Amino acid sequence: MNHSPIIHTALALVLTVWSYGQSPEKHIALGASVTWKLNRLDKVGGNTTSVLGDPRVINVSGSKAILFDGADDGLLVNANPIAGANAFTVEAIFRPDPDGNKEQRWLHIQETNADNRVLLETRLIGDQWFLDTFIKSGQHNRTLYAETFRHPLGQWYHVALVFDGAEMRHYVDGQLELSGPLTITPMESGRVSIGVRLNRVHWFKGAVRETRFTARALKPEQFIKKW
Repeated sequence: MNHSPIIHTALALVLTVWSYGQSPEKHIALGASVTWKLNRLDKVGGNTTSVLGDPRVINVSGSKAILFDGADDGLLVNANPIAGANAFTVEAIFRPDPDGNKEQRWLHIQETNADNRVLLETRLIGDQWFLDTFIKSGQHNRTLYAETFRHPLGQWYHVALVFDGAEMRHYVDGQLELSGPLTITPMESGRVSIGVRLNRVHWFKGAVRETRFTARALKPEQFIKKW
C-alpha cells in the first residue's frame, strides 16, 4: 500500500502546528479573553517586556500592581492582544495618583505597520481626573473625551473601552460615560505600552493592577471585578 499521501498529510499538519506555535503573536480566538496581571516586571501575560525607567511592583490588598512615577517609568510589550478582533473590550484596574501630568497616555495598543491604534488616557484637573479614550482605524477615528465625568485621584477604578462592531463606548466602574458610532478594520500584529504612550511621551503617575482584552463586546455585568 502507498502511504505517501497519509505521510504528506500528517507532515503538513505537524508543520502547520509547529509554525503556529512558533509565531510571535497569535490572534485572539473569537469571543476569548486574555488577562494580564501586572505582578512582575519581566513578563506580562506571558510576554517578555522592555522596562523603561524604574517602575516598581507593589502590594495592593492581597494582590500586586505596578507603580509608575509619571516621569520615565513604563513597560513595552511586543504583542497585540486584540489583533484580528472585529469587536473587543479593553479593561483595566488602575489608580491615577495626584501630581501627575495633565495628559497621560497610560495604555496604548498600536499596529506594527500602520497608525491604527487604541488608547486609554487620563486628563487631570486639580485633584480630579477624567477618562479620554481613542480609536483610530484608517481614515476613521473617534475620541470619547469625558470632561464632565470627573473622579477623585488616588483611588482604584475599573475602566472599560468597548467596541461592538458599530459603536465605541467607555465606562468607569461599570457606568457608561460616552459613546459614538465608529467603523474599523481589525488590527493586525502590534505592540502595547503601559504607563506611557509607545513613543515615550505623556507618562502616567499611578498604578495598574490588571488588564483584560476580550474579542467581543462585553456588558458591564461581564466586566472583571475591581476587588
